[in-house]
Amino acid sequence: MASTADTTEVCTPVDDTPTELNEDDLTSNTCSNNDTKPTNDPGGCLTDTGKIVTQETGDQNLEERVNFKVIYNKSKYDVNFGLDETVKELKEHIQTLTGVPQAMQKLMFRGLAKDELTLRELKVTKGAKIMVVGSTLNDVLSVSAPSKKELAEAAKAEASAKEPFSEMKQHKKVLDKYGKPEDITPGYRNRKEPLPTVPLSGMYNKSGGKVRLTFKLESDQLWIGTKERTDKIPMNSIKAVVSEPIKGHEDYHLMGIQLGPTEASRYWIYWVPAQYADSVKDSILGKWQLF
Repeated sequence: MASTADTTEVCTPVDDTPTELNEDDLTSNTCSNNDTKPTNDPGGCLTDTGKIVTQETGDQNLEERVNFKVIYNKSKYDVNFGLDETVKELKEHIQTLTGVPQAMQKLMFRGLAKDELTLRELKVTKGAKIMVVGSTLNDVLSVSAPSKKELAEAAKAEASAKEPFSEMKQHKKVLDKYGKPEDITPGYRNRKEPLPTVPLSGMYNKSGGKVRLTFKLESDQLWIGTKERTDKIPMNSIKAVVSEPIKGHEDYHLMGIQLGPTEASRYWIYWVPAQYADSVKDSILGKWQLF
């Protein structure tokens, strides 16, 4: 677009048809290229230098444009844009250049450029560089799509999750070998009770050794006792607690207390009375059951 002139040139209307103009006509039709007003005169205005300024060329002179560069990834784009157009409008144009949707763009020029600001307000000058941050829809879809390895692992995990703990080979072997403990505590399905005031017993571990659980809430510890030893474990070091009903004996649960960062560190306990399963989890994981 043409730039606005620095000097004011007084001009008189140009008309192809010779007419006699009085003083009022000359005054009302006098114009300048700094202040072009609509006129019914098809010839526009004639300046002192002989230049014809029409309504169309006057409007063009009012719009200032600037040349700058838009940078996206490793690509540079030369852009010519109006100084009084907004960042939002620039984003629409950038979408046609880069393929990055307008809504997913962030324009960086002396910080984050807000949509409502004009390029003039941002102080964009000739040769300036505006950086685009954002992803195309294809990029988003490719990142979101799981790899074959991830799909295989997910399928394996799903299959494992569907198999009850008590039906897994490692646990089924233990249950079949040691059966139900002789001193087992009565269990009740579909009930939730607070922890007993005495250690929870009548259970065993994967080796068939008898296990008792003592909850030392005042010292924030779980004591796992066997015939050979008692391990005093800080509750905040326990990563997770999982449990499921034992198939065919739903009054009791098979419970895993995770002592390390991976599932391989789970300490498995068999024949936990069902009514205490939730209270054990809540006590260990921080939801104290103060009854």
